[in-house]
Amino acid sequence: MLRDVKTIVTDNLLGINSSKGDGVHVKIGASPVVSSTPIIITGSMSAAKIKAKLGLSPLADAAMDAVDWGSNLIICIPVAASTAGTLGAVTKTGTSGGTVTISGTPNNAFDIVIKITATGTLNTGSFKASIDGGYSFTDELTVPLSGNYELTGTGVTVKFTEAVGDAANSFAVGDAFKASTTKPAMTNSDVLAAITKLQTYSDYAFEYVHIVGESTAALWAAVSTAQAELNDTYKKPMFFMLEAYTPNTEEAIDDYAERLENDRKQVKNYNIQVVAARGMLVKMDGTTREVNLAGLVSGLYSKASVQVCIGKTLPAAGFGVSKSKLVELRPSGVMTVIERLDTANYLTFREYDGLDDFYVYHTFVLSPDDSDYRYAEDVRVLNKIIRKTRAEALKLLQDDIDLDDIQGELETRAKFMFPPLQDMINAKEISSAALTVPEGQESTFIETQIMKVKIRYVDRGHIREVEVDLGRSPAGE
Repeated sequence: MLRDVKTIVTDNLLGINSSKGDGVHVKIGASPVVSSTPIIITGSMSAAKIKAKLGLSPLADAAMDAVDWGSNLIICIPVAASTAGTLGAVTKTGTSGGTVTISGTPNNAFDIVIKITATGTLNTGSFKASIDGGYSFTDELTVPLSGNYELTGTGVTVKFTEAVGDAANSFAVGDAFKASTTKPAMTNSDVLAAITKLQTYSDYAFEYVHIVGESTAALWAAVSTAQAELNDTYKKPMFFMLEAYTPNTEEAIDDYAERLENDRKQVKNYNIQVVAARGMLVKMDGTTREVNLAGLVSGLYSKASVQVCIGKTLPAAGFGVSKSKLVELRPSGVMTVIERLDTANYLTFREYDGLDDFYVYHTFVLSPDDSDYRYAEDVRVLNKIIRKTRAEALKLLQDDIDLDDIQGELETRAKFMFPPLQDMINAKEISSAALTVPEGQESTFIETQIMKVKIRYVDRGHIREVEVDLGRSPAGE
């Protein structure tokens, strides 16, 4: 062979794994981006890249939190939210006579600041703009001659208007105009329509779905029904993580907790988890905002093996959230009701006297009271077993067997379903497992042609509490 330039392509550098699926998840959220197919976000992407792909949107915010805390691959489904974001009133500080107004349909919650940096009128004055409360500003810009300035990617336009009868005194150095917007919100119908896309989605294996944005018990119940359909009809075992609503204005923290306690009773499904934890979080783009911590939680799940509790406090496990990143838990006074929310099976965060960081308290799911599957790690292990053993069982369909030895033939076939269980034992995802073919199928198999297999497994134990018996020993012993 003649020598030439030889190129060797090295693949799998982005951390994408389409076969395993552990920790890979779907996010469904409001975004102005229109896409007929899901948008893939990887752990190597910067905040700017994620915003470019998903827009300045709630979906992008949640994806950034997930990447920041451990996600390597997120399957994002952008939704044109039916409930539009709203514009707040503009407040001004300064003595000049000009005004600023805002218009449009915001794509997210923004804290807009317009700061005048050079005195003047339209086409002569200068300003800087911020959409994150002043954390970052644009370069200095000339006030447009038309008076209109679009805050790129936000859906909001700023209108500068000169002072009536005194144009020269329109805008002065030090003037500041501030306004806030609310984010768009998906309706229950929006969410359910997006979930239907998962029925036939097969490009990547994934483990769970995060519904971005505050939600109520009505949506939790509707998603619970959709989850059952995905599992039973489309053979897609997965759990859904949703975000609890915030307190109403002036609602006492005890009343808020009582409302959540009552709403939890409406859903009993171990494949539904609701995150009630909120906090002031320093985000991937450097801003600090109050958010539901579900995005952060999804990142922790992504880096945890299925059997691992993401509330694990061992420092080497890496699940502690530094107080330099999670500044405080919200709403104010929430620590007085954490035990109530925990008892109601919501996922919450807490701090321990003696440890520096915040931690997930318990990874509860909204399971029935008598369920064997109360924690996310229980459900993650269960769903992985379903996925893996089903993949092997599919290879047995339409196989022919000797009807003179039905029991022996079925037992031989069943052995092919055990390797994924052994793999999970070897990986310490479960402690042990047994797969058997119940006897007595000979009388029904010829008619039904159904092969019945029983799997029983022992999961990994978790230390939920430590009890120390402490006492003094007599001298000399």
